[in-house]
Amino acid sequence: MKGLALYASVGARGDAADDLLAQGAPLVKRIAYHLLARLPASVQVDDLIQSGMLGLLDAARRYDPDQGAAFATFAEPRIRGAMLDEMRQGDWTPRSVHRKARQVSAAIQAVEAATGREARDRDIAGQLGVPLPEYHAMLADLRGQQLLSLDEVGPDDESVADRLPAPDGDPAALAQRSHLRAQLAGAIDRLPERERLVLSLYYDEELHLKEIGAVLGVSESRVSQLHGQALARLRARFADSAD
Repeated sequence: MKGLALYASVGARGDAADDLLAQGAPLVKRIAYHLLARLPASVQVDDLIQSGMLGLLDAARRYDPDQGAAFATFAEPRIRGAMLDEMRQGDWTPRSVHRKARQVSAAIQAVEAATGREARDRDIAGQLGVPLPEYHAMLADLRGQQLLSLDEVGPDDESVADRLPAPDGDPAALAQRSHLRAQLAGAIDRLPERERLVLSLYYDEELHLKEIGAVLGVSESRVSQLHGQALARLRARFADSAD
């Protein structure tokens, strides 16, 4: 249910629904700007807000105060989910960034297969045949590629979520879904300590790059490089474990 039809179904609930929408509008804006800081420059905040408002409308239609949850708590995942759905459908990432992500991940795989240890910046740059500053510039592009989740880290531009069976599938499909999630968790656990810490501070603690830099004692640009390299390494590691 989208647009006017969704709005009409909410409007039928009267003043209570209007109060919920008024209460949720600032939440939509806050979530939109929070996501925007993690996305490529091509993403417009107005598009995020528009899709988030549809999520808010859906939340207002479904909300039951008798269930005990505050409306903001109930609405937030639906607002965020509507924005993420819009981004998945629009594929905001330029093809050139997808190509760089594949190249970096392939270089990491090659170095680690040849050496048996974690690939370092210079190793990966050498495998790519580019100067270290150029490799670091590539990492800055990769950092904005997509949010790190099951939707972003699959190999060959296919989201991991697309490869997971539907949650209402048969027992074998559910077991496969659980196995793939475990593989992804294992790939994250095997990241180098600083890369794993950057991801934790960024996605779990929701710190900005400058704040993470202060924690690690490095520059904001270095945090950006570590973040991009973590995404590329995670893609490479997960590709290995999913083979």
